[in-house]
Amino acid sequence: MASLPLPSITTSPNPSHSTRRIFAKPSHFITHAKRSNRLRISCTAQNQNNNASHNAESSQGKVDRRNMLLGIGGLYGATNLISNHEASANPIQPPVLDKCGKKKLILVAPPISDKIIDYELPPVFGMKTRPSAHRVSPEYIFKYNMATDRMKRLPKDDPRNFMQQANIHCAYCNGAYDQPGQGTLDLQVHNSWLFFPFHRWYLYFYERILGKLIGDPTFALPFWNWDNPKGMTIPPMYMDSRSALYDPKRNKENFPPAVVDLGVTLNKDPLQVVSNNLTIMYSEMIRGNSSALDFMGKEYKEGSSVNPGAGAIERGAHTSVHRWVGDPNQPSGENLGNFYSAGRDPLFYCHHGNVDRMWTLWQYFLPSSKVPDKRITDPDFLNAAFLFYDENAQLVRVTVKDCLDNLRMGYDYERIDLPWLDYRPPPQTAGAKINRTRTNAPLAETIFPLKVDKIVRFRVPKTVKGKDRELLVLENITVDTTKFLKVDVFVNDEDDNVTELDKAAYAGTYAHVPHKTSTTNRMATTSIQLKLIELYDDMDIAADDDDEIVVTLVPRHQGEGMTIGGIKIIKDPSPPPPASAT
Repeated sequence: MASLPLPSITTSPNPSHSTRRIFAKPSHFITHAKRSNRLRISCTAQNQNNNASHNAESSQGKVDRRNMLLGIGGLYGATNLISNHEASANPIQPPVLDKCGKKKLILVAPPISDKIIDYELPPVFGMKTRPSAHRVSPEYIFKYNMATDRMKRLPKDDPRNFMQQANIHCAYCNGAYDQPGQGTLDLQVHNSWLFFPFHRWYLYFYERILGKLIGDPTFALPFWNWDNPKGMTIPPMYMDSRSALYDPKRNKENFPPAVVDLGVTLNKDPLQVVSNNLTIMYSEMIRGNSSALDFMGKEYKEGSSVNPGAGAIERGAHTSVHRWVGDPNQPSGENLGNFYSAGRDPLFYCHHGNVDRMWTLWQYFLPSSKVPDKRITDPDFLNAAFLFYDENAQLVRVTVKDCLDNLRMGYDYERIDLPWLDYRPPPQTAGAKINRTRTNAPLAETIFPLKVDKIVRFRVPKTVKGKDRELLVLENITVDTTKFLKVDVFVNDEDDNVTELDKAAYAGTYAHVPHKTSTTNRMATTSIQLKLIELYDDMDIAADDDDEIVVTLVPRHQGEGMTIGGIKIIKDPSPPPPASAT
């Protein structure tokens, strides 16, 4: 296969941020369009071999090797473990791997491994370029299909086997293990600041395994650029039923030429869906974030409860794509529509390639005037760690701090237009003032806690009259984790067409992918905050008489499962950007 042409490659023996190329000029060809069943799962594939249970020694001593395969991990060497559920200012610790009780998922026995290696990133002599999935050549598709087919044909107890790789996501995301010393508190890598780092490492090793299987260390995974109108359909190479990249458990109603609906609005006008999508991307990447945690996700430390809070992309476009692809005729939305099964669809890795690309764009290419400091310097973030098997089937330990720079990891992304970069909603001055007579909206404090099962409007007092740097906070969002749940937030919106998001009134969203917990309690509680200053500008909320706003909540799910404890406006505590920032 060495004679097959490769995707274009840029080389940089000493990659640094100063050598990063700016993305292609954004395209302007898109204009604004006209204005349950209970989850029962197992990470185990059918007919999986369960005869190879062994013990191996790590730096912690002997652990059950059954579960090392699944990539469960964290920072080793903590000396004091506490049992209360308050965050204890330490990184998330690794699970006790030999404890998998009746309430835990059934996991698979791995091969023998006698040590855990602290992984060191190899020197980068040639930069791999991950290509857009809609722009790859037939030669690339042939190589990618062959690599995936070989991964699926590996022995079932090989940690590099396709199902074993899929099980990594299942185990980290569905309550397979407890946090050590924290009772029955689950270990979870979603809905927190661990989301982006975990998935970056996950794809890194998956990509290296594929390259190893075809003898091509330069092989790079594709990304599904659903943020660009030219990429807003399922990439063609995943639609060939004869291919190893195909998965039958997808929503057939959404096969091409259907346009991916990043808002789950169910709008059937393709042009309107594209305009909605670009508005969503602008909101989640630029408009709605006040701090690094707003984008990355909230703090998650030893003793923290699961689901402290997802960042903008995770709870937005990322979740919507999972929902849109998963098969609604399956009991739990398999495959992509549920955490436990998502990794069984090869499209998962292409989808998360674009999620990782969004992190890269946010880190290095978006205006610093929006969020002046995009770094998280907390040691409990930087020192959090995971376990994976590398391309040589060696068990390795990796840390968050070693994955902050994708160039240092040896890969970059093909440059694609970013039409959402300047897709700020048009000014909405007409009707932006509160029409209290028409809305007849009650004060928020009179209706919360609130079950989110229908559209509701209410008034929320501002901290000051006129325009100020403020945040809209949705507190104590309690959700049934086994259901898909999503609610959109609008401010001073008097338009009854809730399937159109390309307007200044759209403030943001909360959503999550269904998943299982290890306990009988399926409920989780979180909160989100949405930056309002740019929305105020777009809606001319600056007059002295603007002392409150009208908020509209629009659920995109059916039935019950979500309750919001309260809603309020607070002053933005983050430092304002420098006056000269651009």
